[in-house]
Amino acid sequence: MPRRLQKWRAAEFQPRQRHLPRRQRLLRHDRQLRPLLHDLRRQPDRRQCVKATKYVGTPAVGTSQAAAAGGVAAVGPDNSPLHQARRRLVWASVAAFLATWLIAFFRFFLPRTLFEPSTVFRIGYPSDYSIGVDTKWQAKYRIWVDRTPDRLFVIYARCTHLGCTPDWKSGENKFKCPCHGSGYDSEGVNFEGPAPRPMDRAHVEIDPQGQIIVDTSRLYQQPKGQRSQFNDPGAFVAV
Repeated sequence: MPRRLQKWRAAEFQPRQRHLPRRQRLLRHDRQLRPLLHDLRRQPDRRQCVKATKYVGTPAVGTSQAAAAGGVAAVGPDNSPLHQARRRLVWASVAAFLATWLIAFFRFFLPRTLFEPSTVFRIGYPSDYSIGVDTKWQAKYRIWVDRTPDRLFVIYARCTHLGCTPDWKSGENKFKCPCHGSGYDSEGVNFEGPAPRPMDRAHVEIDPQGQIIVDTSRLYQQPKGQRSQFNDPGAFVAV
């Protein structure tokens, strides 16, 4: 073989001979790295490990003390004054709701009673009243005290038509019902309007001290076409 051809052949194969040991080294390193890569793939994600260990510690698992012991920042609500006020407001609302519910629950078992004023009461002495109609007890007891020259009686202030409270018209000397216009004279006897009969009179008597006792639960009536009860004992007091 000519000499020049030998030099060309040597120059052609020299790079291959020079790079061949390097390839072998890379293959050898690749065989060593494959087990390590396989082990790394089997290990869990590092970020998941950090999340899992945030709430683990020696004092108490899942608490801020455990996180502090582990060197991790505590995760929890902000303890600022604003958040404290909000929490107090929420707890106060919950407590108020529960208290209201308990009150309503126990109120269900209590009797539903109406506390009305007593039907028996004293209105003073007969000498306290002059002849005519006295309306000072109308607002409190719904009565009028009526005195004539020979007797004193109490008219129950209820219209016999539909139960409205008539008004005393002192200028006209009569009772006038504002609902349907029934009219009564100074003794409660009807003379105009749709009222079917006179107004009722309450039971009256004199106690041992000389005061007038009135009982509005016992009423005396004068039905139309029937016997009048206005002259019965207890319907008036003789003066």
